[in-house]
Amino acid sequence: MPKMKTHRGAAKRFGTTGTGKLRRAKAFKQHILTSKTAKRRRGLRGTTSVDEADAPRLKRMIPYK
Repeated sequence: MPKMKTHRGAAKRFGTTGTGKLRRAKAFKQHILTSKTAKRRRGLRGTTSVDEADAPRLKRMIPYK
């Protein structure tokens, strides 16, 4: 059976943790930040885990990561 192709867009946006869960960056931190409070901007820092309902689909998109 041939190797599966990695979805390059997904590979750039998602990563895996040591336990195999998927990580993602938080949304709404790209532009128009002056209208967002400092508390809200602080909360958007870092990464969070992908929802369990979306994880199986993403694992198929990035099989070797």
